[in-house]
Amino acid sequence: MKLPGPQFVRFLYIGILNTAFGYGLFALFTWGGLPYPPAIGLATVLGALFNFQTTGRAVFGRADRHLIWRFAAVYGIIYLLNVGGVALLLRTGMNVYLANALVIPPLVLVSFILQRTLVFKPS
Repeated sequence: MKLPGPQFVRFLYIGILNTAFGYGLFALFTWGGLPYPPAIGLATVLGALFNFQTTGRAVFGRADRHLIWRFAAVYGIIYLLNVGGVALLLRTGMNVYLANALVIPPLVLVSFILQRTLVFKPS
């Protein structure tokens, strides 16, 4: 079911849900003692499975299974940018929770652009 409104606005609405889900997993894994790289990795993998359905259906109007590999590749790029950004912010003395929260907004824009052009590009 595709949500009404402009595509980027739909992406932001669904992104709030997806980010809450993924960040919640990250916080839970980190609180449970996982170092931040595997915590981000595990949250990214689980979040990507959830996000593929919500983003594909509600934002782009399709979640064809053959697109999952492109979607996963985009999430691989997002993972690397996320870990790199958190690592840079940790060097400033910032705590891991705030660092990850600050890295998320620019990754939203990168994710939208990559998904729109590489995964759910118009046919």
